[in-house]
Amino acid sequence: MPKQVDHRDRQEHISRALWHVVDKHGWAKATMREVAREAGVSLGQVQHYFSSRTAMLTFAMDHASAQTSSRISDRLQDLDPAGHPREVLRIVLTEMLPLHSDSRVTSRMSAAYVLEALHDEELRAQARIGMQAGRAMVERLIRQAITDGHIDDDRDPVVETDLLLALTGFTPLLELGVIDADAALKSIDTYLDRLFTSAGDPAKL
Repeated sequence: MPKQVDHRDRQEHISRALWHVVDKHGWAKATMREVAREAGVSLGQVQHYFSSRTAMLTFAMDHASAQTSSRISDRLQDLDPAGHPREVLRIVLTEMLPLHSDSRVTSRMSAAYVLEALHDEELRAQARIGMQAGRAMVERLIRQAITDGHIDDDRDPVVETDLLLALTGFTPLLELGVIDADAALKSIDTYLDRLFTSAGDPAKL
């Protein structure tokens, strides 16, 4: 019988090749031909699955987002079932920063995606939806922490969400060597300590 082809596996294999090209050489060098070379497949096979670089980037970004979510879920499983919301937020934030090889690759993919989306209305709409969903998840965590008494109830959950997500702005500083990982983590921990200990409820880490 002819061998069955798992098209999703092929697409993910190609998208991982795109990650590696972007990680090593940047989005400008990520031609379909270069991605095919990295993936060890023919250019025609890449074009069979993706009609354009944009389509390839969109799929690769969706796959990267799924991998980030999976890493976050794996780390959350290591917490106590009633894990303190401070530590949950810390995991979410740190997995969005390029602090280790896996998150660095997905972070660079995200940067390439955002830059491309600035000049493509369809990509911009997709990127906005994804970012809005991520922001909404963080806001839900903060609202629940306020309800549970971990954060003072005079805090504005909308503002606190925006301030927390602003910490992901450390990405270019980390990538360009302006600050190191320890400095970024110290800033994140300092902000989270101020947010949570204000309610007289320091997280026990």
